[in-house]
Amino acid sequence: MQTPEVRYQMLRPAQIVERRKACPIAYVPLGNLEWHGVHNPVGADTLQAEGLAIMCAQMGGGLAFPPLYYGENRLQALMESNETDRDGIAAGMELPPENFKAERSLFTQTEMALHYHTLLRHILAEVESLGFLVCVLVCGHYPLVDHARAAACEHNQWTQHARREYGREGMLAWACVDYLMVQEKYAVAGDHGGGWETSHVMSLHPQTVDLSLLPEKGVKLVGAGGKMAPQDATAEFGRQIFEDAAKVIIREAEHRLNNRDTYFRHGMGLAEGLWRKEQ
Repeated sequence: MQTPEVRYQMLRPAQIVERRKACPIAYVPLGNLEWHGVHNPVGADTLQAEGLAIMCAQMGGGLAFPPLYYGENRLQALMESNETDRDGIAAGMELPPENFKAERSLFTQTEMALHYHTLLRHILAEVESLGFLVCVLVCGHYPLVDHARAAACEHNQWTQHARREYGREGMLAWACVDYLMVQEKYAVAGDHGGGWETSHVMSLHPQTVDLSLLPEKGVKLVGAGGKMAPQDATAEFGRQIFEDAAKVIIREAEHRLNNRDTYFRHGMGLAEGLWRKEQ
């Protein structure tokens, strides 16, 4: 059976309306461009977020929006900028390490964080204007989930006011990252360019991963690592853990769609696992 096209940008208006009416949930992938070892593409985080968003829409309904590669804080939680491997990463990219230091940035750390927050708020408002009732910000770069949660909280409070004052139906926002959905099931959940993320990318875009570039297991890697060695990564494992994460994300999104008043209460917008109590 052919998998349905769920990418918002690839559909005609009538196709969008049909899927939105059947399931008014939007998945927005958030990522960046960052070193993930010599064996992975630099778009690994965003490719993972996009792949997971598409999988959620295919398995549970709704639509996946285009991924966001740009705009994150370049001085905070970025391998090239603030990790001990910065010099090694810069060498691998044939760039001077100074390119990633604060003096080369147009804005301060605080300004970058505020700009990104504003961008996420803008995106959420745009998705709401397109008729969706739930929006899930799917984060591929782990630190982005904190920014996404902050934006989701403010969006929900803004929407709660609009519902009360103007009678608008409004959209609930929530943010997630794959490994947090399944960390109780997998001891190796979450890494940076290690076996976990490399397996993800292999399952989505196998042509972009080259394990032959890795040294023998046990040799220190530049800008990559985790509980599972990348040399042990497989596309099959990547598909399995993606599907497990997608199932949990879909349940969270569906529960929000069916229990909107619960999640619009103050402090409840980011509540997770409420659906488990109904099993």
